Amino acid sequence: ITQLRVGQRLELECQTDKKDSGMFWVHQDKNGTLHFIVFISSLSRVTFKGSQRTSARFEASKDNTIYRLVVKSFTQQHEGNYFCLMNINQMLYFSPGLPAFFPVTTTVAPTTTRPTTQHDIAKKDPFLETSDPETSTENELNFFCDLLIWVPLAGACLLLLIALAVTITLCQRTRRRRCRCKR
Repeated sequence: ITQLRVGQRLELECQTDKKDSGMFWVHQDKNGTLHFIVFISSLSRVTFKGSQRTSARFEASKDNTIYRLVVKSFTQQHEGNYFCLMNINQMLYFSPGLPAFFPVTTTVAPTTTRPTTQHDIAKKDPFLETSDPETSTENELNFFCDLLIWVPLAGACLLLLIALAVTITLCQRTRRRRCRCKR
């Protein structure tokens, strides 16, 4: 759809080569907040927010390897970017954002003519540059994935170390007792 209108039906789809994996649909509103919409299982079972099987605002379906999301009646609260994502082997795969916005109406600002002063010229501050949002999101996901892997691994290593220390201590006590008994 090139020009969205209020109340219009909007259909989005994601296609994957994985038949045995489910798909999540997420909405990123104008403020950048992510909202879960629906999970579609590999068996086409649909679960909306709040563990509901249906939604007043959305429809979701699966056809072979195509996962569809329908916004039944598009309004301003539905504006934003839509993502589908998959969880495969504990890795999250995000689609590129699918933007859905109403056309912007612009008005021309009145112009005034006055001499430009030094205060009107903005200096570029290299420290204020923003990073690429995709790279930033990917780095955040990598950080959380690292946490999910390394924290339990470190905990398991600590438990093994404690078990080893206890075993050594008990073995030394047993050896001392045996030595006393033989004398």
